[in-house]
Amino acid sequence: MLKRDPNDAVTLAPKRAVVTGAAGFIGRHITQHLARQGCHVSGIGHSEMSDEDRKILSLEKWYPGGISASSLAAASDGADVIFHCAGSGSVPLSLQRPMVDFNRNVVSTAEVLNFSRENGKIPVVFLSSAGIYGRTHDMPIQVTTASNPISPYGINKRMGETLVQQYATYFDVPCVIVRLFSVYGNGLRKQLLWDASHKLNRGELSFFGTGEETRDWIHVEDAAELIVQLWSGASTEVPILNGATGEKVAIRRIIQRLASCYGVTDPISFNGEVRPGDPRDYVADVTASLATGWTPRVSLEDGLARYATWFQTNVLPQLQQDQS
Repeated sequence: MLKRDPNDAVTLAPKRAVVTGAAGFIGRHITQHLARQGCHVSGIGHSEMSDEDRKILSLEKWYPGGISASSLAAASDGADVIFHCAGSGSVPLSLQRPMVDFNRNVVSTAEVLNFSRENGKIPVVFLSSAGIYGRTHDMPIQVTTASNPISPYGINKRMGETLVQQYATYFDVPCVIVRLFSVYGNGLRKQLLWDASHKLNRGELSFFGTGEETRDWIHVEDAAELIVQLWSGASTEVPILNGATGEKVAIRRIIQRLASCYGVTDPISFNGEVRPGDPRDYVADVTASLATGWTPRVSLEDGLARYATWFQTNVLPQLQQDQS
């Protein structure tokens, strides 16, 4: 278990870091969190990026074209750590385009680990997913809970973890794994909050499921803080931690709270259908994460209110313009 002296700063940033997927939802928050602590950050991603966007993300350098030995070599000069945030986070994509998901979640991880092996064994922080647990009745979910993924996405994330363990065991690459649960926050353009915000602002008040399904929600700022501070604990023993809050929250509560943020007062309903393969309940054991000195700071109510404000400010105007 990773522990930190309580007299130390909670977030000890590296001097130089590489963030793969730095333009993504979680990657950009990690990048900005690092930069606020004085870290020099280089990012790697698929697309080109303007200088203006690079400065917004607090990136010193940006390398497009995806993850490869050459992009890693260019970005990693003098780096203390690689935060491997790149990858697909979509179960539907993994079902519709399995090779895309495999390349983004497995091949890219192999590239990062092998680069580290050949270039001084740079520590790697690997962002995994609660999706590796799949269907389980072991609540709260501990890092020792058996892996039972129920989607290609979950299987590919588990394969990524296997690669991490392989490179740590056989090639002495120091690593740490963070299994993220339901990460949300400003800028999230997929999954429940994104879809529900569109529906609520169209006046659609019926949702899929029973509403009693539960998830463990963590604000992206809290997730970024946890991930950043874990880099110094990377080792060949590969510590594994759950990135969550340890609070089980019903989907009904999430949508009702979001509706109130948008001024929706009419009752919310659910169709009662259950999607085969979807786990009903998810809540994490976060004992190891809390033992590092980290603690979540953003309450669910505040985080949802921030998300609604972001959606109203940045998304609704464009939707209204498109409809006019």
